Amino acid sequence: MRTSTTAMDRKAPTKKPLWRRLLPLAVLAGLFAGFFVLGLDRYVSFEALREHRAFLQGFVTDNAVLAIALYILIYALAVAASVPGAVVFTVAGGFLFGSVLGTLYTVIAATLGASAIYLIAKSAFGDALRARAGGRIERLLEGFRADAFSYLLVLRLVPLFPFFAVNIAPAFAAVPLRTYMIATCLGIIPGTFVYSQVGAGLGSIFDSGEAFTPSSILTPDILIALIGLAALSAIPVVYKRIRRKKPA
Repeated sequence: MRTSTTAMDRKAPTKKPLWRRLLPLAVLAGLFAGFFVLGLDRYVSFEALREHRAFLQGFVTDNAVLAIALYILIYALAVAASVPGAVVFTVAGGFLFGSVLGTLYTVIAATLGASAIYLIAKSAFGDALRARAGGRIERLLEGFRADAFSYLLVLRLVPLFPFFAVNIAPAFAAVPLRTYMIATCLGIIPGTFVYSQVGAGLGSIFDSGEAFTPSSILTPDILIALIGLAALSAIPVVYKRIRRKKPA
């Protein structure tokens, strides 16, 4: 009996120290607060991109590898901390690296940042993040449980819910990390490419002196195309539900 009890004691999970459980949430909160305290929000704008255009393009030309690494790191941290300005960052990626490479780097960064939120949401402090998102999370859980990959892919293709809510909802529905990352990566490619393509041509807009607004990017044709892709992704979900309703 003593041996059995000892073996059970060894298998019993040890509770993580408080500082380890607080650290992920504290880091995200610090990043979010620091973004505004340091006034970094002033630089996340198209006007700032226009003003610092020469410096940024020169830096990318002279330090290509470092520029790519910094872009991915900054973008991933911005997504993880849920700070505003994702459209500006994405357009800037196309502006600095071109439409194809800008899309590639942005997809990598956004997937990493979203995965960081997902992992934190699965930790002991997931409830705090869930409370921040509010009741929107509950409306997402049922769909995730039914068909995680297709449902998440649809939500990534067409932003029906805030990006932050879609990032953490799968954690509460026990969506596997691999499924989450693949669906996120594939789902954000079309929209990212659209914004990167716009960014690749942003220089000519700056040269002409015309005003640029994010609302001019998603034209009706582009929206129809994204909705069409989402509809195709939803076919497996619809098919499964139809099969369930059929009598045996």
